[in-house]
Amino acid sequence: MAGPLTWHQLALGLDLAIVFLITYRVLSWISSTHSESLVRGFLAVFALFAASKVLHFTTLGWLMGWFAQGLMVLVIVIFQPELRRFLERIGSSRWVGNWSSQRPRYQGIAAIKQLLKATERFSQERVGALIVIESGIHLGQYVDSGIPIHATITSELLCSLFWGKSPTHDGAVIIRDQTIVAAGCLLPLSNSLIHDRRLGTRHRAALGLSEVSDAIVIVVSEETGIISIAETGNLTRYLTKQALETRLFNLYKEDEPISPWTTVWRKFKSR
Repeated sequence: MAGPLTWHQLALGLDLAIVFLITYRVLSWISSTHSESLVRGFLAVFALFAASKVLHFTTLGWLMGWFAQGLMVLVIVIFQPELRRFLERIGSSRWVGNWSSQRPRYQGIAAIKQLLKATERFSQERVGALIVIESGIHLGQYVDSGIPIHATITSELLCSLFWGKSPTHDGAVIIRDQTIVAAGCLLPLSNSLIHDRRLGTRHRAALGLSEVSDAIVIVVSEETGIISIAETGNLTRYLTKQALETRLFNLYKEDEPISPWTTVWRKFKSR
């Protein structure tokens, strides 16, 4: 019969868990920045450097060694915007050490219905709208850039905030725990390449915030009335009211955090 775990065994288990979590977050960050090709390039350089050592290619080894010395500087220069966003995301987390992926908190059926009602009206009347639903990462700096509201979500209030002559119509509305906390907020614009030239500042702002946080951002195009949703650096367009309703309820039906182990297992099963 096995005895109780020793401190060495517990420390080893904790060590492996921390390494796994760090590796998972780094790989998730690389995937969200769409920089896989650059990472593969760096790996190819290291592989070439190792091969030159094994095969005793003196000149190639010297060249690769010189390149490796400046690699850290190159990484900082090349990935400067992504590194800044990564650190901002860690620093703005509500809970220190919150390494797990977390679903948005349950906002309530009434709040979702009011949100859907307003979004449908925006789409029909072609009113531009940008609605942010805060999740695990605190959006305090973006809330501070707007006008404090602190009111219960209603479709009438949302419509008035995005009314064409309202001072808040060009900014974003931020929702936190069934409450509209601020309107007219300024969001960071995405630097990612957007192939569709019809997408304007609202869509870039939605993508930008979704790249640096786990917020869900709803966008309604002023020109076409098309409903889109941005999350984790991805933009899904041409959503109907029914599709948006299904998406929101799927996002809000659970308020428990999802561990990295569960996320990895779900991705493995989906392949």
